[in-house]
Amino acid sequence: MRPLVLVHGFMGGSDQWDLQAPLAEERELIAVDLPGFGRNAHMPPINTIRGFAEWVLAEVAPREFDLIGHSMGGMIVQEMMRLAPDRVCKLVLYGTGATGELPGRFETIETSMRRARTEGARHTARRIAATWFLEREAAPVYAACVAIAERAELTAIIAGLEAMRCWSGLDHLAHIAAPVLVLWGDGDRTYEWTQVETLWRTIPGANLAVVPACAHAVHFERPNHFNALLADFLDES
Repeated sequence: MRPLVLVHGFMGGSDQWDLQAPLAEERELIAVDLPGFGRNAHMPPINTIRGFAEWVLAEVAPREFDLIGHSMGGMIVQEMMRLAPDRVCKLVLYGTGATGELPGRFETIETSMRRARTEGARHTARRIAATWFLEREAAPVYAACVAIAERAELTAIIAGLEAMRCWSGLDHLAHIAAPVLVLWGDGDRTYEWTQVETLWRTIPGANLAVVPACAHAVHFERPNHFNALLADFLDES
């Protein structure tokens, strides 16, 4: 089996994939910590999606691999696909889109940047992480997710928001040749359906999985279902 590289989203980290450990029975899992986030919160942040993609390709990814990206990580893996199409065998675009300004998001990128500067990193981590779950702060996995998000400093938060705001992958979707699974929770407050539909309808032959009763963090809210969808797609010849 090929290794699977997992790229987290905004204010995430490799520890967010802990519930995907059962997938390691069949393949090597390589969970990334992007500069400025998670276990690499001490590293200088990057403020472009291309810069993140180049860093993962150079520092983490093996020669040939399957790839999943969540949220901002979904933008990064689209850019990785564009930069190194010969290295990516299968691609999972999870809770993401091809437009960095995130139309329909619970608040605009500009609002998030302004509030982060005013309210600080810790409050921002707790406030935004709550939107990732249907039950918000009452979600059983909220505390664990917040603990990861709180590692990011304000500079990394602003850099991540800048990276998303300035990126679009729309022009490249039709050129993706690898098998693709588009995966989305139907209660997602960050990426509205139109973003997901664009991925599904524009990428040639893309598969679609919509998970009910989940928000932006299906891999936390329904991990067994998420893992089964992922395994079925990756194992298919």
